Amino acid sequence: MRRIGIIGCGTAGIQLAYSLKNDFDVSLHHYEEPQNILDGRIRSTQVHFHPTLERERRFSMPAEDNAPHIRTIHFQLGQQKLFTGNLSGIAASMDQRLRFAESMNDLAAQGVKLIHGRLKPEDLLDLIPSYNLIIDATGKAGPLAPFPVETGLTPYQAPQRKCIVGYFTGVRPVEPEGISITVLPGNGEMFEIPAMTDSGRATILFIEAVPEGILDVFKGIKNTSEFVARMANVIEEHFHPIYERIDMERFALIDENAFLQTAITPVIHRPYAIMDGTLILGCGDSVFLSDPITGQGCNTASYAAEQLYETLITHKESTWDEAVGIDYWNRTKQYITAVTEWTNAMTEPLPEPIAGLLMQAASDQMTANGIAAWFENPIKAYEAFHKHPINQPFPR
Repeated sequence: MRRIGIIGCGTAGIQLAYSLKNDFDVSLHHYEEPQNILDGRIRSTQVHFHPTLERERRFSMPAEDNAPHIRTIHFQLGQQKLFTGNLSGIAASMDQRLRFAESMNDLAAQGVKLIHGRLKPEDLLDLIPSYNLIIDATGKAGPLAPFPVETGLTPYQAPQRKCIVGYFTGVRPVEPEGISITVLPGNGEMFEIPAMTDSGRATILFIEAVPEGILDVFKGIKNTSEFVARMANVIEEHFHPIYERIDMERFALIDENAFLQTAITPVIHRPYAIMDGTLILGCGDSVFLSDPITGQGCNTASYAAEQLYETLITHKESTWDEAVGIDYWNRTKQYITAVTEWTNAMTEPLPEPIAGLLMQAASDQMTANGIAAWFENPIKAYEAFHKHPINQPFPR
């Protein structure tokens, strides 16, 4: 049986382990133990839209049944509510600390080898003799492998937003319960997401701040009390409809590690390389890293992981060489292009036709639902922004 080494226990690495374990000898390399993940700092924001949940069911991954059912996307422009769009299927958000830890324990119980240790790029050559294929799913900190940058899909050399995230109690959900997006033109966005955590239900408040703008006011904050106080002040000043739903006596982070500040420079790599005669493939944020403004990180990782699985099953009896990497990239490139160009466009001032479409959605429910569908299927967003279909038929 062919041996596959997966590096990374995030969305891509875990889904790949579940999908590949019945056909190959799979080892999962990780630098944190499950309990350390559970007790550690939040990883990000995450919403698994229904195509991702369907993939998880396909590969018999742990269900997210306890998470709040997300059925709508609410859109505000400044203090003005524009519309509520209905998603075509239920979405869900679960604290990645809980999900990753549970999945790692479940995979170990099913016979997947978990190998603990932090790896560096120079360690790849030492791993090569142990595997027929290595998958680099190291996440935002990666990649370890020398995957070349796709310059046509990587226009930025610096972060376009600063990301400020907290998991809170004391926030009454929007009605009907769903994701709330508020855009402050020229300054950034606020996302509100109902989620399940190890401590029960929570509300994720996620600010995407234009650097040096009016929302970029969290510099130097190191502890929970300062973070909560600053978040409350920002919401009262700039997001009053959310402030009206907050019970200030209960407004608090769910734990001391439930906040995060980061900034991401979007970069897309070609996801295959040959090292010392062995094929190395990349998956997830290690090679397909976009700004989180469109909520596509975990969904893109899940999509790419499924396409990588399909590629390896197709070539199960073939030589695993560069041709397999090319096939994998061909299967994913259209989707990655759609996600990347839509996401990059969202970090810029909205084109006039898109702004008009948002205003039209205020009085046309079909338009509102169509905009909500962008998040479930980024190809629809790409086509809306670019006014033409992507070059070839879009694979599911």
